[in-house]
Amino acid sequence: MSRRLLLALPLLFAAAPASAEPLRDAVAADMGALMSLYRDLHANPELSFEEVKTAAKLAAEFKKLGFEVTTGVGKTGVVAVLKNGPGPVLALRADMDGLPVPEQTGLPFASKATGKTPEGQPTPIMHACGHDTHMTALVGAARRLAALRSSWSGTLVLYAQPAEEIGSGSKAMLDDGLFTRFPKPQTVIAFHDAAGIKAGTIGIKSGYALANVDSVDLTIRGLGGHGAYPQTTRDPIVLAARIVTALQTLVAREVDPQDAAVVTVGSFQAGAKHNIIPDEARLQLTVRSYSPETRKLLLDGIARIAKGEAIAAGVPENRMPVMTIDADYTPSTFNTEPLTGQMKTLFETRFGTDRVIDTPAVMGGEDFSRFYLADKSVQSLIFWVGGVPAADYEKAGGDPTRLPSLHSPFWAPDAQQVVSTATEALTAAALDILKKS
Repeated sequence: MSRRLLLALPLLFAAAPASAEPLRDAVAADMGALMSLYRDLHANPELSFEEVKTAAKLAAEFKKLGFEVTTGVGKTGVVAVLKNGPGPVLALRADMDGLPVPEQTGLPFASKATGKTPEGQPTPIMHACGHDTHMTALVGAARRLAALRSSWSGTLVLYAQPAEEIGSGSKAMLDDGLFTRFPKPQTVIAFHDAAGIKAGTIGIKSGYALANVDSVDLTIRGLGGHGAYPQTTRDPIVLAARIVTALQTLVAREVDPQDAAVVTVGSFQAGAKHNIIPDEARLQLTVRSYSPETRKLLLDGIARIAKGEAIAAGVPENRMPVMTIDADYTPSTFNTEPLTGQMKTLFETRFGTDRVIDTPAVMGGEDFSRFYLADKSVQSLIFWVGGVPAADYEKAGGDPTRLPSLHSPFWAPDAQQVVSTATEALTAAALDILKKS
């Protein structure tokens, strides 16, 4: 054999096509239909608990695949069940609602949908959190798993969940008998697109992954009067400003520096005229934490600081601040073991270690957490699938602060990459969990 031929051999081998990967090839063959569904969902978003047309589209898709479908669960939720012999029960979940955001992506299928806020105000609507990719990938996984029934045994349950954006949809479905009317899962899995991760990359985190989300309203009560004679008043604006400042010490000086917490005052409203000191000021806060202990520390601290500052300002006992905590808070999301480790190993084997990364916990909220909290025997995992187009990610140097975030009117994920990666990941996870003995 000549030296020239020996040198050419590596080039010949390098040019040979890679062996086919059946699941990946099948997902690729489905992508034309899936992307048509994605564009339809993207162009026609609906607000929380108003996902009637969206739910009907998903229900129709699941029925075509042979699932037993129930609509109207938790008002607008969809549950689809496919029984396929003995074995465990696995639930896959996707959320359906859009946001009151005017889309500015410039996409040819950009949303022009409008609706009304709970207060009755007209608003544009956009899938600014990527729930359209979540729903499309759920349909993609349903297609693959229905076609691969001979490869698994057990029961597959699909949740198309309403109202994640207001933190109420999972609770509504559970309150409507999700775990009693339908097969109760031993495992629940979901994914979320990520606006800070390169498209097609999977992010995974064991333990706490997303935060408790509390909405707190503080009514600061003083004694109003003429702005020219402040000595005759107890100014609630000055008092509220002192409370805002003092609240910052909760995270800075009371929470363990190795823990994480957020206390943000998002709204400060008071007064109506230049020369009138009002009777009241109103603060709206978002409070984020992971553990129940830190959550309690923050909420107790807010009440203590508000009352203490009011006493220091000389406010009468019958005019102490009033604190209201939204009862429908979103609890923190916890990824359980051994499921999380099992799925990480599976994803690394399937996608390669360069496409699977460890991600830190974030202070965003996700009501997916309630499926685990409703019964802590349930294994639970939510993972991330990066959505940032490769060119945009490289241009930003991987810095998420230079990229549109979730809920931005400019957020336009690389839907092809998100849907194909998530469909393959969800399908592979289901085949692993429901594999035949």
